[in-house]
Amino acid sequence: MAELVLEGSQPVDLAKHPSGIVPTLQNIVSTVNMDCRLELKTIALHARNAEYNPKRFAAVIMRIREPKTTALIFASGKMVCTGAKSEQQSKLAARKYARIIQKLGFPAQFKDFKIQNIVGSCDVKFPIRLEGLAYAHGHFSSYEPELFPGLIYRMKQPKIVLLIFVSGKIVLTGAKVRDEIYEAFENIYPVLTEFRKIQQCDWLHMKKLLSPFPELFLHPFALESSHFVAASARGLSLAWFFFVFITVGGEKKKRSKGKRKKDRF
Repeated sequence: MAELVLEGSQPVDLAKHPSGIVPTLQNIVSTVNMDCRLELKTIALHARNAEYNPKRFAAVIMRIREPKTTALIFASGKMVCTGAKSEQQSKLAARKYARIIQKLGFPAQFKDFKIQNIVGSCDVKFPIRLEGLAYAHGHFSSYEPELFPGLIYRMKQPKIVLLIFVSGKIVLTGAKVRDEIYEAFENIYPVLTEFRKIQQCDWLHMKKLLSPFPELFLHPFALESSHFVAASARGLSLAWFFFVFITVGGEKKKRSKGKRKKDRF
């Protein structure tokens, strides 16, 4: 029996997803052939939520709310459906669009339904050194931070394109079936962990600056109360000294500038 863990509120099959992370499907692009010529002006005039501007784009853009999708309907009878979150939703939406065309009097059919692209995304929850990844995997990677902030990784098998961002966000596209998305992420996850960015704490820099006062770095519960009070007082005195030094220095600069102006006149 496969071991299950929880990601958020959903159980994850570790046999299928060893990383414990399941990419979320964000968009399904599918096509269908209605096998008849269409009058796009008629469709745009009589259908709801449809727009048609032949000067801009040679297709009717139609939308439905459930499932929330958008269709591009061409005069040839071909249709592109986009925006669905699953394969079943994409097919259901395409059937609804075909039914709308049928109700407008066209002999529309539902042929050659095919999923053309699946887009997924996920978050690995740690920052990534994109420069190192691009250098080590130069044959598959393209990284131009001046043009685009993400690294483009073109995987050979499965043939998937990944957008990898320094924040740890990953976008996967180019799949025909969802298992290709899952396989591509499991292939890239060990590489991402190899180039995980280690955050360096600014506390080390502060500790170096204040090294002449080691008692300031001791935990208060590790000190006796009198020692802790003395350390706190010394720290406050140091802060007050810097404040006075900066303030007096600023006043002296202002006075010297004023004297120079008076001397000119």
